[in-house]
Amino acid sequence: MNFQRFFLFFSVFLAGCSKPSEKIVVATAANVQYVMKEIKTEFEKETGKEIDIVVGSSGKLTTQIREGAPFDVFVSADTKYPQEIFKNGGSADKPKIYALGALVLWSKNIPKPELNVDLLEDAKIKKIAIPNPETAPYGEAAIQVLKSKGLFEKIEKKLVFGESIAQTAQYITSGNVEAGFNALSIVLSPEMKDQGSYIILDSTDYKPIEQAAILLNHSADSPKKETSEQFYKFLYSKKAKAIFQKYGYK
Repeated sequence: MNFQRFFLFFSVFLAGCSKPSEKIVVATAANVQYVMKEIKTEFEKETGKEIDIVVGSSGKLTTQIREGAPFDVFVSADTKYPQEIFKNGGSADKPKIYALGALVLWSKNIPKPELNVDLLEDAKIKKIAIPNPETAPYGEAAIQVLKSKGLFEKIEKKLVFGESIAQTAQYITSGNVEAGFNALSIVLSPEMKDQGSYIILDSTDYKPIEQAAILLNHSADSPKKETSEQFYKFLYSKKAKAIFQKYGYK
């Protein structure tokens, strides 16, 4: 056996003997993405273990989990999707609520004193951004607000649907729409601060946005099992709770 063949054989042998990765993947609802960046930093600092974050709408992430995406923990924008995963056998443990979210009306150019839900009926408001209510819980809450005010049918044709909270935020901050609905956590993030004006909407006009997380199934010998359980526990710690509160969650 020449040297090159021996080196190749030895490399393959080492690769086969290497320890499987303990790095976990956390599926994260778009409204929580900035919070999760800080929680990720604190968790990695405290444990020395790494995590990856995949961001999307809760509905789309649920579909990916159903189709076998290799996620370890799911941090949703509601309780419905994690509950669906639990009922379908995707987890041995029931989902737990980690925070209550808040809905805002946001505009890049309309001054805060003028900004209110009734203004959306005005002729000068041509387009209104909203997360897709089929897959994004904050979009569902926005529809509830419009219906409670008797405005939905009057402004339905003005609605522009974003795939997620993140895309809806892009529509608003780019000025492509006059106003839009979003999560308080997004407008409070460092990336979005001072990007226009917003008002926090009356929480009695929509169902409480209870946000839950769920620990997804792992085999008993999975190298990710311990880290996943550790991160899931950290998500409900005092340190994580303080970060959630910083972004307007209750």
